[in-house]
Amino acid sequence: MNKIKEILSVLGPGVAIAATGIGAGDMVTAAVAGSQFGFALIWAAVVGAIFKFVLNEGLARWQLATGTTLLEGWVTKLGRWVQVYFLVYLVLWSFIVGGALISACGLAAYSIAPAISKEAWGVLHSLVAAGIVLVGSYGHFERLMKIFIAAMFLAMLGCALWVAPPTLTAVRIFSEAAIPVGSPKLILGVIGGVGGSLTLLAYGYWIRERKWEGKKWLPAVRYDLAVSYLLTGFFGVAIMVLAARVLHTQDVTIAGSNGLIKMAGILGQVIGPLGTWAFLIGFWGAVFTSMLGVWQGVPYMFCDFVALTRRLAHDQSARIISSKSWWYRGFLFWLAVPPLALLLLDKPVGLIVLYSIVGALFMPFLSGTLLYMNSKRDWVGSEFKNGRLVNLVLFLCLLLFGYLLFDEVMTRLW
Repeated sequence: MNKIKEILSVLGPGVAIAATGIGAGDMVTAAVAGSQFGFALIWAAVVGAIFKFVLNEGLARWQLATGTTLLEGWVTKLGRWVQVYFLVYLVLWSFIVGGALISACGLAAYSIAPAISKEAWGVLHSLVAAGIVLVGSYGHFERLMKIFIAAMFLAMLGCALWVAPPTLTAVRIFSEAAIPVGSPKLILGVIGGVGGSLTLLAYGYWIRERKWEGKKWLPAVRYDLAVSYLLTGFFGVAIMVLAARVLHTQDVTIAGSNGLIKMAGILGQVIGPLGTWAFLIGFWGAVFTSMLGVWQGVPYMFCDFVALTRRLAHDQSARIISSKSWWYRGFLFWLAVPPLALLLLDKPVGLIVLYSIVGALFMPFLSGTLLYMNSKRDWVGSEFKNGRLVNLVLFLCLLLFGYLLFDEVMTRLW
């Protein structure tokens, strides 16, 4: 029993990453794939989880090997131009994604309790999440994320198991796996969307909070992340199975977060009211944990940027890269309050176009730099250097996200 408790106690930052990385956008993409192509594309969610595991493991391995965050590594090894790009991306990403999370939380809560408006629910969620982050420690945040992820997985996996017995489902997933006509772009969307993007960097700051430093923690990090992306993959598979069973069979297609509410209603016709409520609670849990993870994790990145800009010594920067610093709290305010304006205003088209293009650069940049930097024995040492299989997966990630970048630029500009 003590051994089990010891093993479970290692889990933490990875669980938080899993809960943060699963949001409304991932759920919508998975549901659309399941509704259009049934069981044929479920393999894409598994591949996406594997890709994100390799990226996050590479990020953590760099930090354990060098004692610096990946952002520090980018700036010291690649040049200070990275700071400019990263700051532009971080500010735009935080504003747009903050608004999207506020809107999604408002929609999810309103679908469960329509006593107040969606906008009011969104404001309430943003302020409550900010309050939780301000008042609580990292340990409190981690425990809360474990509770939330347990509830949302119980809800979603329970629904999936209800409508699709596991043995038959496994057979169908393997036997029907394919690349149907018209599906490649959606496949890339599923693979790229699983597990988040910028939020991957939060893992480095969360393992710092856990004081995981040096090579002795590499097995713990790999175990933590393996469980994290196992959960992420299962969640994506569960959504696609549900969509395949309750939407594809009825030839129903959905789009956007409102489509998930529609899916909950149809699920209620199959399972009963319990199915609707379980799905809605799982949806709410997914979007609120994303908000909570972003509100807690992203301000660390801004603090790191400030410390690098000021070229502070390590002991000084440690005081800035802290949830107690004013830099952290100031950026938390930027996440939680200014994006509320997006609830009232029309979408700022120019800002969204700029954000989309700058944001699309991040994942190929992450893949390419991990492929390059972690292959340098002089930088990370022979024990932490990429192996051939890891380099192959990172190269595939680079190709995938490079294509998505090209597609984003072509779509937005032409």
